[in-house]
Amino acid sequence: MSEKEAKRYWRKLVTSATIAGREVVERSLCLYYAARDKGTPLWARSVIYGALGYFISTIDAVPDVTPVLGYCDDLKVILAALATTALYITPEIKEKASIQSRAWFDTADEPAMETQTVDDQTTHD
Repeated sequence: MSEKEAKRYWRKLVTSATIAGREVVERSLCLYYAARDKGTPLWARSVIYGALGYFISTIDAVPDVTPVLGYCDDLKVILAALATTALYITPEIKEKASIQSRAWFDTADEPAMETQTVDDQTTHD
């Protein structure tokens, strides 16, 4: 994932987090961190990049602005990618995604999400 695509992912995640909900956010974070992990093989990264690309794409089967149903298609694509790459979603990756999700969703006063990201300590390719 290029720096440009990574920035696009974070921008989409930050702007849609409260609408998409914690489940979509946390699961997409699992995929993001797995894609950046050195132990994830190329084929799994390709699946992950496809799912995250769909998530950040402005072209959707169900437009994200559609009330209630807007992120259902995104969630289905993310769940399919998670099922396909489950062996590479390690407990450490799940914990990192959970920590980030809690930092965003478990605060009383809406934080500035872009400044409160979990430090990505995984090895990148």
